Amino acid sequence: MIADELFDLAPVIPVVVLDDADAAVPLARALLDGGLPAIEVTLRTPAALEAIALIAAEVPDAVVGAGTVVRPEDAERSAAAGARFLVSPGCTERLRAAMLATRLPFLPGTATASEVIALLEDGVTAMKFFPAGPAGGPAYLKALAGPLPRARFCPTGGVTPRNAAEYLALDNVGCVGGTWLTPADAVRAGDWDRIRALAAEAAALRPA
Repeated sequence: MIADELFDLAPVIPVVVLDDADAAVPLARALLDGGLPAIEVTLRTPAALEAIALIAAEVPDAVVGAGTVVRPEDAERSAAAGARFLVSPGCTERLRAAMLATRLPFLPGTATASEVIALLEDGVTAMKFFPAGPAGGPAYLKALAGPLPRARFCPTGGVTPRNAAEYLALDNVGCVGGTWLTPADAVRAGDWDRIRALAAEAAALRPA
C-alpha cells in the first residue's frame, strides 16, 4: 500500500486516543464493523504502542496506523509494533527520513504552502493538513488546489460531522481525520454499539 491508497479506504480515518490497551481490540472491531477499516492510534498515551500491536495481531482486517509521530524513534517503534501507516502533525527532514526508512505509507503534517512545496519536491503527494480548522479550513485547502494540484490531503483538527462533507467536496481532499468517532465516555464504558453507529454514519459521508 502507498500513502495515496489510504484515501481510498474510507471517507474518514478515526483518530483514536487510548488510555487502556485492553480497549483496543473491541474498539477496532466496532470501527471496522461500522465500515471504517483505517484506524489511527495516536502516540499520546503510554498504552498506544501496545494498542497498535494488539489491533495488528487480533484484527487483521483493520489497517492500523500510528498518529502523533513526532520523533524518529516514534516511527521506528510504531513500525515494530505492527503499524501499517504513520501520521505526523508536522514534518522535518529528519522525521521524514525516519518515516521513509520504515517503508510504511505516511502522511506528513502540513499547514502552509511552503511546507507542501517542500514535500512535493521530495516526491510526497499525500499529506495531512493540521490543524485544519485553525489553519484555514476548507477555504485554505481550496486556495492551495490551484497552484499545488498534485498535493492531496487528509484534514484533521477541527473536523466534525457538521463540516466533514465540506472538506470531502474538495478535489484535493482524499479523506478526513476525526476524533468524534470514539468519544472518551463511550470508550471508557465499552459502548461499542455507539461507536459502531458513529462509524457507520461516518462511512456513509458524501461530499457536500
